Amino acid sequence: MEEHGAETNRGDTDTDTDTDRPDTNRADACRAVVVGAGIGGLTAAVALHRRGWRVTVLERAADLTPVGAGIGLAPNAQRALDVVGLGDRVRALAAWQGDGGMRTPGGRWLVRTDARAAAARFGGPLVLLHRATLVEILTSALPDGTVRTGTTAAVADPGDDRRPARVTARSDRGETEWEAELVLAADGIHSTTRRALFPGHPGPRYSGRTSWRVVVPAPRRPFAPHETWGAGRLWGTQPLKDGRVYAYAMATAPEGARAPDDEKAELLRLFGDWHHPVPEVLAAVGPDRVLRHDVHHLITPLPAHHRGRVALLGDAAHAMTPSLGQGGNQAIEDAVVLAHHVGAGDGFAPSRALAAYTADRLPRTTAVVRKSARTGALTMLSARPAVALRSALVGAASRLGPGFLLRGFDGIADWRPPGGPGRPA
Repeated sequence: MEEHGAETNRGDTDTDTDTDRPDTNRADACRAVVVGAGIGGLTAAVALHRRGWRVTVLERAADLTPVGAGIGLAPNAQRALDVVGLGDRVRALAAWQGDGGMRTPGGRWLVRTDARAAAARFGGPLVLLHRATLVEILTSALPDGTVRTGTTAAVADPGDDRRPARVTARSDRGETEWEAELVLAADGIHSTTRRALFPGHPGPRYSGRTSWRVVVPAPRRPFAPHETWGAGRLWGTQPLKDGRVYAYAMATAPEGARAPDDEKAELLRLFGDWHHPVPEVLAAVGPDRVLRHDVHHLITPLPAHHRGRVALLGDAAHAMTPSLGQGGNQAIEDAVVLAHHVGAGDGFAPSRALAAYTADRLPRTTAVVRKSARTGALTMLSARPAVALRSALVGAASRLGPGFLLRGFDGIADWRPPGGPGRPA
């Protein structure tokens, strides 16, 4: 996953006071083990730490190395981060998305978006930041030593109301076993925990699309944020606050296909003649700085997001295509909803608390996964008549005003966390 941080961290956020900080060293504090130090896992660790849990995060990567990818945080995820006291810090370090829109490869605007209208409708702006920045914000809110890198973890026993869960962890220091009142599996789209808990589930399916991501210095000539839809291809360019831009691309491709030379050359073949700033962005890309991943999604929902004392979150629970930009946002939502239901651990009954978590999250995330799949299918139309019809319909919809197009995010970006923003998780 695209994260960056350090195994040891700086402590609580600047917004916390001494009275806000829980005593997680007390003997009766419940233990939680988080498998995976992605954005969802780290947010859950912060939320549980603030509730008073003793939290350990086990991450298989040797370190949380920064990679070239950004993340857009919609108002729903920002409100979830407000619950754990980090929303203001994220907004201060992020670029607030301005007016932009949707274009054709030749540069014609199909839709012009109004950032103020979107913020008014959903209670805040969309913000964009590098994933490394977000991971640094999250890890800085955890005590030193919380995140243990270079550690492969597996659930040996999911536990139940009468016995704790057991996690086996292997590293170059040997093998250890952890007992915990709660285990959170944030181990990604190909989650081994999900396969162990639900062995009969078909797992993630290839969407028919592959994606690329780059972060480069901003072009000299100004540009408006945009997403451009072609025939079976898509490109987006978004500015970051630090003077760089985050660009992403998608195209239909056979599963596992790779460029015969390098991925920059592949992007030039597919997008090199598109409108400004695409050629200038590609010129700034180093051949070894392109991230490429096939897009898989969990189009068949799980029967539950938990079993025993183990809860799944993020891509492990509901991997989706990036078409709505909600993958990381939904993982952040998962984290604060989970912390809300498990509370401080006093009288913790996993069968009741985690069933409530599943009841809250399974219907919502299933709907977002399916809507994202439908949107992705629309963006990847490749037949010329279908592409022409899509452009005509999108253009006609835009003339009805920004409210008509923003309806697609109703029920998603306007989500509010249980307990309300600002109340510590």
